[in-house]
Amino acid sequence: MTDGWVAGLLQSRRSQRHLSRLCPGFIALLVLPLTSCSGTHSALDPAGPEAANVAQLFFVMLAGGVVIWVGLVAALIYSARKKREHSEESAGRVILWGGAVIPTIILCALLSYGMWLMPAIRPWVPDDQQVRRIEVTGEQFWWRVRYLDEAGETMFETANEVRIPVGEPAHFSLKAADVIHSFWVPSLGGKMDMIPGRTNPLTLTADREGTYRGVCAEFCGESHALMAFTVRAVAPDEHEAWLAERRVSGSQDAEGLAIFLNNGCGACHAISGTPANGRIGPDLTAFGERTTLAAATLRHTAEDIARFVAYPGVIKPGVKMPHFGMLPEDDIKTIAAFLKELK
Repeated sequence: MTDGWVAGLLQSRRSQRHLSRLCPGFIALLVLPLTSCSGTHSALDPAGPEAANVAQLFFVMLAGGVVIWVGLVAALIYSARKKREHSEESAGRVILWGGAVIPTIILCALLSYGMWLMPAIRPWVPDDQQVRRIEVTGEQFWWRVRYLDEAGETMFETANEVRIPVGEPAHFSLKAADVIHSFWVPSLGGKMDMIPGRTNPLTLTADREGTYRGVCAEFCGESHALMAFTVRAVAPDEHEAWLAERRVSGSQDAEGLAIFLNNGCGACHAISGTPANGRIGPDLTAFGERTTLAAATLRHTAEDIARFVAYPGVIKPGVKMPHFGMLPEDDIKTIAAFLKELK
């Protein structure tokens, strides 16, 4: 009997040691999914009222799903532990109430709540309300961004990066130039499709300063996964100063501009205040102030700019920009340095 007790104690201690090794891994598996609930790319870390409503709807729907799941599992356990067999009448009641009536009531309540919350998720801005108006056009595989004045006229154009003032609604007019894209900034609000031939409105408001990542949420071709953008929310005064600065053409390096124009880059790209007035590719005015390259695919360094100029199709398959790898290396480096410092 003593030997059995000792053996049991040793087995218990081995089990405890085994569990102590498993627990950290088990806890890590539980914690790992929670890491996606925060950050500038998370719909569950809202930085604006629209995104907060989306997150709230998610948690309410999650709670409803948990209630249905727990009820179903409880019914199954109860039925499995019953010693006697269920009559046909009692089994029918379980199926009716547990499988149809109660889930239907919960789902109808969740649907009603979602419909009630919908106006807050998609706020409507009257045409006569003074808001920041920005037109964004999705193209394969980048974003054309135009800032509009009160009359709806274009003040200036940029690409792949958007700036909005904190605490003020920004009204986006969303378009597509080629195929269906989808504009989504998870931390600021829900997604909105961009369909060729029509304009879809979307209003977003940022509650705090920061840089938030946006993506194309509709498969649009080979480099769909490489079609991202950033939204920078800054203080209203800083935003006003930036708008005023962008209306004034900056200075350019004469040698770099000459090589840029001589190699035909100005046929596709525009730089304000220069002969480059192309409309096929992204506007490169004030390119030097951007933080990423090629729709948030690369870092904004002279080396990465040179690499993209030389072989854009290698970095982003399906991109419409031709390769310039046949140019002299010094010319490519000069163009990259010119763009890097372009203000």
